[in-house]
Order: sequence, then C-alpha cells, then structure tokens
Amino acid sequence: MHATLKLHAHFARLGPRLLTMGFAALLAATSWAGTGLATLPGQQGDEPVTVFYPTQAPNQSIQRGPFSLQLAPDAAPQAGNGRLVVFSHGSGGNPWVHADLAQRMVEAGFVVAMPLHRGDNYRDTSTPGPESWRRRPAEVSRAIDAVAASSQFGPMLQLDRVGVAGQSAGGHTALSLAGGVWSAARFVAHCQAHMAEDFNACVGTYTRLTGGWLDGLKKASASGVLRQRFNDPEPVSAHDPRIAAAVAGVPAAADFDLDSLRHPRVPLGLVTAGQDLWLTPRWHGEAVAAACPACERIAHLPQAGHSVMLSPMPPMELLDSTSQHLLADPEGFDRSVLPDMDARIIAFLRRHLLLPAPAHAVMADVVH
Repeated sequence: MHATLKLHAHFARLGPRLLTMGFAALLAATSWAGTGLATLPGQQGDEPVTVFYPTQAPNQSIQRGPFSLQLAPDAAPQAGNGRLVVFSHGSGGNPWVHADLAQRMVEAGFVVAMPLHRGDNYRDTSTPGPESWRRRPAEVSRAIDAVAASSQFGPMLQLDRVGVAGQSAGGHTALSLAGGVWSAARFVAHCQAHMAEDFNACVGTYTRLTGGWLDGLKKASASGVLRQRFNDPEPVSAHDPRIAAAVAGVPAAADFDLDSLRHPRVPLGLVTAGQDLWLTPRWHGEAVAAACPACERIAHLPQAGHSVMLSPMPPMELLDSTSQHLLADPEGFDRSVLPDMDARIIAFLRRHLLLPAPAHAVMADVVH
C-alpha cells in the first residue's frame, strides 16, 4: 500500500502530460493480427459503406477489381481504441485506393468507414463537382449512423468524437464538416477568373489543355456549361456535432469563403502537394493554409502530385489519358515517404480523438 501511494504521488508530480503519454504507450502496445473488411448497407438510399476494422483473424490475399489486397473479409471484430474515422474519397474514387492508410489507421486501433459517394464514384461519375459536394457531408453523417446501427461495430465504438478525413473532393467534404462555407456561384466565379491556370479543377477529367488551337474552344465551352449549371449563390454549410477533428488532403477549395475557415469548428489538419496538376495549389490547399493560422500542416510534399493520398495507386493503363496526366506521380517523387505521411495523419487524429485516460485507470495498469 505504501509503495502504491508513493507511485501515485510520483505520477501526480509528473502531471497529465505523462498520463496521456502512458495511455498512448498502452495503446501502441496493443496489436491486432489483421485488418477486417466488411460492407454495410447505406442509409436512405446511399451507396454501401466499406468498413476496415481491427481483428484477431489473419489477413489473406483478396482481389477487388485490379487491386490485390491483404485483408480479412467478414472476420470477427476486435475492440480497438473505440474511435471511428470516416474517409471521404475523391472524385470517381473507391475505397481500395485508400486501403494502405486505412490499414495503418486500423493498426492504431481505429475503425475506418468509407462511404461510396453517390454520383461521384468509380461506378457512377454522373454528378461530380458542386452537385456531389452538396451531398457528401450528409453521406458522411449517414455513414456514421450506419456504423452506429451495426451490431458488429456500434457496441465497440464511442461516437461522440468521430474523425473525418478526405482527399480532393473528399478534402472538400472535410473542410465543409470543419465549418467551411462555400457556394456554387463562387466556384463558377473562380473558374471564370482562372480557367487557364486551374482548368481541370473546373472541368475534371473530361479533357485538358494541351497548348493546341482547341484550347480556346475548350475554355469557352467549359465557361458556358459552368455558368448554366452551377450559378447558385446560396451559401452551403454542414455540421455534425459528432465530428471532432478533420483532415483535408489536397482539397478542392477554391469555392470556399476563406473567412469561414479562419477559425475552424474543429481541429483541422492539411495535407498538401506542391506539384498538383488537378487542383492548382495556390487556389486550393495553399489558400486554405494561408487563411487558417489555426490549421495544422500535417504534411507538405513539395514534389508530390494530386495522387499523394492514393495508395495503392490505380493501374495507369486502366485510366484515360487525362486521368493519367493528372494522377501520375511527378518524375522523381519517392513514394517511400507515404508511410510517414500516414503516421502524421494518424498522430493528428489520435491527439484530437483519444481523450487522456483517467489517472486511476493508468495507475491500475502501472501498479498491477
């Protein structure tokens, strides 16, 4: 008893910082044999939600489209750190191009849910841009609801502090849920002013400027279509009180009122790439970073392109020429830096989603 009291006094002098570190160390010591994979039905007509989660079952080789992955399909879940992260994919995306990050999140104890965004995914590219951006935050919220309603995952999670992360259009989703306000008219105004310099942010992968005589026609046509389809001036915002931290990777952001992002509603981390050909950094990720002194620059990779958060990469031979041009890694970019970027993302989410353990809980682990 005397030894226990002395130990308690020693920890009390060291303060809450060490208690937090001790809790993190205990979590780090926990390990799971594999990464489970499950699919939940979407709510209210949404597309399915793919879930990655801790399990004691070993991984096995599985094939999803062109991707060979090491996962444990439909394995029994194992309790992790009790927190959920929802990941919002980019335009035309799918869960598999973010499987590496998802597995590293699972190794840290998170459950990761990836909704497939309606009208802007690998199976259906009918409504990208502002139409999808308007729907996406609600799809994230309903993905949380789907996980909460699941008998597999609901009981093992605390959903009062959920993380959201996203890439490209998914980064736009993260900015929205962090408190950003945007409008379709602001998007059109940006494209009218900077069509030549930020062409593919405005038109996606339909075509690209090549320096040829058709470029003028492409710009004029794109300008006309955008004015006709997306000139709604109504500000758009989103809020889910369960979201407690957000990570925006190479986000689409030129349509945001930057004042709305100066003081985000929740801690907001940014991942930026210096050689992004799809979303010219000065009007997107760099603009947000400059406007938001409170934001944390989780990672800036000056030699990386737009695909910095795609891992594994989609096979280039399966993409059209414009997508290849926009997504191919710049010459000289070394993908071996991506695990460090992933670790920084995970550290940010752990810091803001995992509350320190009560002193008595850490003491019990130390004493016993």
